[in-house]
Amino acid sequence: METEKRYRPNVAAVILSSDYPQKCEFFLGKRSDIKNVWQFPQGGIDDGETPVEALLRELQEEIGCNCVDVIAEYPHWIKYDFPNGATARKMYPFDGQTQKYFLVRLKNSARINLDSYHEPEFEDYRYVEYELLLKKATYFKRRVYRRVIEYFVREGHIVRC
Repeated sequence: METEKRYRPNVAAVILSSDYPQKCEFFLGKRSDIKNVWQFPQGGIDDGETPVEALLRELQEEIGCNCVDVIAEYPHWIKYDFPNGATARKMYPFDGQTQKYFLVRLKNSARINLDSYHEPEFEDYRYVEYELLLKKATYFKRRVYRRVIEYFVREGHIVRC
């Protein structure tokens, strides 16, 4: 008999730089705990938190800044399974995550500080154009990133980059 998979509620931020719309670049962070993994900031939703509250808390914890304008929310929750290995063991007892994606733009006054939290999530970051984002992001998130960003483009929340 197969057991039902357990998914951790989670939020993820598609961050446009403060130069948007003059430059269409997305924030990608290089994880400090997994070698050569680049991804969007994301994190779990605590009990009693709304997804937007979790988004702002996670941004503060992961990039040291939640000085953003929330532009849009992806209308569906997206589930994915953890790939085998360290991540799966670290996230036990969950088999994966169910994520709510938000499109945000950094305010002009925003300052990224990856060392603001006692255990930094990211050791480096870059602003990249869409095509490079899909090449640089960790392999198992690329399909979801494409789906979410293309939705935001179709809905007019992102001007085609």
